Amino acid sequence: MAEPTHNVIIGNGSAGNGAAITLRERDPDSRITIITMGSLPFYNRYDLPRVFRGCDDWREILVHPLAYYDDNRITLRRNSRVTDVDGRSRSITFAHNEVMHYDQLLVCAGGRGYLPEELSDYYGLMHGFHSFEAAITTRRALPEGGTVVMLGGDMIGLDLARTLIDVGYRVALLANEYTFWPHRIDADERGGFIAALEHMGIEVVDGMRPVAVEEGAAGTPARRVVFDDGGSLDGDVVMPFYGLVPTAEFMLRSGVDIERGLLVDPQLHTTDPHIWAAGDVCQIWSAADNEYRFYYGWTNVRQMGEVAARNVTGTNEPFEGVDDERLHIGKDGHILSPFWEH
Repeated sequence: MAEPTHNVIIGNGSAGNGAAITLRERDPDSRITIITMGSLPFYNRYDLPRVFRGCDDWREILVHPLAYYDDNRITLRRNSRVTDVDGRSRSITFAHNEVMHYDQLLVCAGGRGYLPEELSDYYGLMHGFHSFEAAITTRRALPEGGTVVMLGGDMIGLDLARTLIDVGYRVALLANEYTFWPHRIDADERGGFIAALEHMGIEVVDGMRPVAVEEGAAGTPARRVVFDDGGSLDGDVVMPFYGLVPTAEFMLRSGVDIERGLLVDPQLHTTDPHIWAAGDVCQIWSAADNEYRFYYGWTNVRQMGEVAARNVTGTNEPFEGVDDERLHIGKDGHILSPFWEH
């Protein structure tokens, strides 16, 4: 009797889970393994601002109940870091040296927060928002009514800023070219969107380049951001939001083509016949743009995972992203973004 096909998914986000349940529906007898570096089952990262509304229990933000994986015969490998993928032997190596073999591999590793090189030495003085645990740590560092100094202000950061202001914190944003990422804002429109941020209650400092983060002096807030002109801004926590970069380092020896992300065709197939990719980790060929491009946001990422899974199981379906990726200002003066829709 032949062994069941082993479909392995690297990544436990929207793309990976969308792929897993699609694989299970289309191939009831296959083995499905999801590998994640995280400690928790799948939760929606757009729900993380709820932590600042008092959510202390990670089970409250799970997308599926804990029994979901067992009920669908999906093996979830948590706290597991992949260090290498070998396309020739169809094998995955973990940081703890275990080797796992696959028949088909779907890479949905997503992206991690980007931090400009000149600020990397100060990472330990900043607070993150990349996980439930990081969000809890940040909330505990904030005194009631405290100040968050936000660097960059991509759409994930601005989504958090909406909640912080609503529950009584102060947000000071150091705006720059990363503000509104991944949206591209024309120069003649930028002023209007900055004004919309101020309408939201964000204190915008535009055009100042941070060069250092320091511990605050005694009797002052815990952090100080220093500018290139010698000026500074104090806050209780400093949070960088400079967009995402694909988490693809473990694929460098896999044999697939990589630029900034894994390069895939419209069917989300890499240059390896047994490897697909979906979500923030991949660049998809666009004939209309004559280039490889990224697609972001909950809707696009979830759809990518589902399309890739259908193609893993024999279809030849192209991915078609959300057409309207523009940022808008509503009649009430508030910013509207498809990136926030989920």
